[in-house]
Amino acid sequence: MRSVYRVLFLSLIAFHAEAQVKEYYPDPAPGIGERLEAWQDLKFGLLMHWGPYSQWGIVESWSICPEDLSWAAGGRKEGIASDYFTYRKRYEELKYTFNPEKFNPEKWAQAAGMAGMKYMVFTTKHHDGFCMFDTKETDYKITASDCLFSSNARSNVTRAIFDAFRKNNFWIGAYFSKPDWHSEYYWWDRFPPSDRNPNYAIVKYPDRWKKFVDYTHAQVNELMSDYGKIDILWLDGGWVRTKTDAEITNALTETYEGSRWARNPQNQDINMPWLVEKAREKQPGLIVVDRAVPGIHQNYLTPEQHIPEKGLPYPWETCMTMATSWSYKPHDDYKTADELIEKFVDVVSKGGNFLLNIAPSPDGELDSVAYQRLNDIGTWTAINREAIYSTRKYESFGEGEDIRFTQSKDGKVIYVFFFKEPLKTVVLKKIPFLKNRKAIMMGSRQTPVLSQSGEGTSISFPKGISSGLQHVWVVKLSDQ
Repeated sequence: MRSVYRVLFLSLIAFHAEAQVKEYYPDPAPGIGERLEAWQDLKFGLLMHWGPYSQWGIVESWSICPEDLSWAAGGRKEGIASDYFTYRKRYEELKYTFNPEKFNPEKWAQAAGMAGMKYMVFTTKHHDGFCMFDTKETDYKITASDCLFSSNARSNVTRAIFDAFRKNNFWIGAYFSKPDWHSEYYWWDRFPPSDRNPNYAIVKYPDRWKKFVDYTHAQVNELMSDYGKIDILWLDGGWVRTKTDAEITNALTETYEGSRWARNPQNQDINMPWLVEKAREKQPGLIVVDRAVPGIHQNYLTPEQHIPEKGLPYPWETCMTMATSWSYKPHDDYKTADELIEKFVDVVSKGGNFLLNIAPSPDGELDSVAYQRLNDIGTWTAINREAIYSTRKYESFGEGEDIRFTQSKDGKVIYVFFFKEPLKTVVLKKIPFLKNRKAIMMGSRQTPVLSQSGEGTSISFPKGISSGLQHVWVVKLSDQ
């Protein structure tokens, strides 16, 4: 009988075959296109994951998710508890001991600004539901009286962070998790959670789900109302979204067939159109990033920890960790300055922005290595800023593995980036030779020599032209 049911079930799937879903839908709201153009000029941003979990030096939120995944159950703090429910209780008790007495957002903002960063995104609430702002909707927050840091004059860290970065001319982005594993309206204690999704049937308990929707809207409204000018609402937790009948049926099939984790097929509709409309009433021109949810409210795409091979034909941003972890991890392994700058250039050459994550420690500081990396990047951007900011993708993003291009918006200036120090002559096959074109090595007093090659443009570098320069070398090609 089971095989008969399976045939019938798969037949139902075929009947409800899902239509091809586009990856990007332009937002028709007035002014958003222009705002995205301005955002694309910024190029470089700072992302920060921070919460009580930093005290354990573990992954943010995911260790309380009961899925058998390397970054969830496999990422739990050792020696805390062998059973899930005791572990989760101990995790939530981290609220009581969270006390970042060295919290100094002005220092962060200054270091990020010196590095050449132009916008920031801060985790106001991650999936675990702990609020790093003074919400009125829950006591699971940093400003609650039973949190050690609540007595600090700057306990509302989101406000302090936004104010500090805004004073340094940053665009301000609020990361906000749509799922909330602490909320009784998402994980109801009547049932044990089995995965990242609601642990009750939404269709059976619609009033409870409505309370979650109202709770979510209320918290977003707080952020849009009480924290000054907000430029970006960066929503995470893409499984919380409206689903079609076909998607629900497909999810049921995957669960039936045995996928990596149980996929909850429920329609987790939080009325995104209304949420965005009300948010933009408070914050006109707000860019909304509903991550991994195709539709008009994903104003730009956010590939995570990787750079698209050829870029994307619409606004996008690679979000990547400076070290190995999104959240604080003691003695973490940080990428070198060479690697970070090369990745930054690679992203920009392909038309994207680079959002680099640094995680504060439980005492409210950044690792000394992080400050050094920011300083190194800043030394480089100070010399080469015009080749990065307000530029656009050239006809081809580069040649081979070690050469990249950008161009000015009017196309009259081309910037060539060399990941390996250019010591002799380089032939660029993808840049045609122009007789009146002039070459300048950024940061050098010497001038490269251009000549025509049968394959394109030949650039000859005088001895010592790159002396004192490092990481990535940049040549400016402009028409006289």
